[in-house]
Amino acid sequence: MSQVLHTPPPTATPGPLADDAAALAAQYGLTVSGARPTLPAYVRQLWARRHFITAFATAKLTAQYSQAKLGQIWQVMTPLLNAAVYYFIFGVLLGTSHGVPDFIPFLVTGVFIWTFTQSSIMAGTRAISGSLGLVRALHFPRAALPVSYAIQQLQQLLFSMAALIVILLCFGVPVSASWLLAVPVLVLQFVFNAGVAMVMARMGAKTPDIAQLMPFILRTWMYVSGVMWSIDKMLKHSSVPHWVEIALASNPAAVYIDLMRFALIDSFHAHQLPHHVWALAIGWALFAGVGGFIYFWKAEETYGRG
Repeated sequence: MSQVLHTPPPTATPGPLADDAAALAAQYGLTVSGARPTLPAYVRQLWARRHFITAFATAKLTAQYSQAKLGQIWQVMTPLLNAAVYYFIFGVLLGTSHGVPDFIPFLVTGVFIWTFTQSSIMAGTRAISGSLGLVRALHFPRAALPVSYAIQQLQQLLFSMAALIVILLCFGVPVSASWLLAVPVLVLQFVFNAGVAMVMARMGAKTPDIAQLMPFILRTWMYVSGVMWSIDKMLKHSSVPHWVEIALASNPAAVYIDLMRFALIDSFHAHQLPHHVWALAIGWALFAGVGGFIYFWKAEETYGRG
């Protein structure tokens, strides 16, 4: 009588991979692909890509009007035409120019500075959702995209500022030492714009429909920021509560616009600025810049997925 002996199947010996894959990966220096780096490491990575950021911004600016017959002239013509339309509607038809000295320099300065903030936020909203091919194909700190778009808008503003200086001189605004204040104002406004652009980039990456909503939000923000009218003159004899006046004058867009008017237009005096205006300008820049950067960094590993 024969007896068949069944050899039991070999049992796998628990190894380090089965026990703890993470420990084995750590043993050989392997890391999770696309994992979010620490905040200091992320800042270093972003700084290391600074040449890519500026080159990307310049390329976007150059390509913006590459199909137009007039080419880069539209970088100056676009804000000038906007200012002309606003002058006709608000200055002529609605009469907001009454009581505002140097209304055209006042209006053009407001339109140019507002356009810088508006365009940076709009471009930031689409920074991730509109560059998914680049995000999925290459590894780089994603904050480079909204920062690049903010730099692109800053470059465009510098073209507009050249036209603004010509307008100021044509309307008899004298050159003064206060024009130097335009530099710190632009630096603070850029930090604010880049921070808000990063916030909107994260939100736009998860919900692209926000890009359709932003024009309405930004248009409302523009109307309450004194771009086409003087908050000080308009509310002087109104019955609105005092806190509304303070809120309107202290909102970041109005702060940067009025600071630039104070720097460039000699008829725009310090008493038209809100109290502690420089503290407000620095505070808004730090709040939006630092807060927006951290908010964007926290979702770094999710961009381009799904």
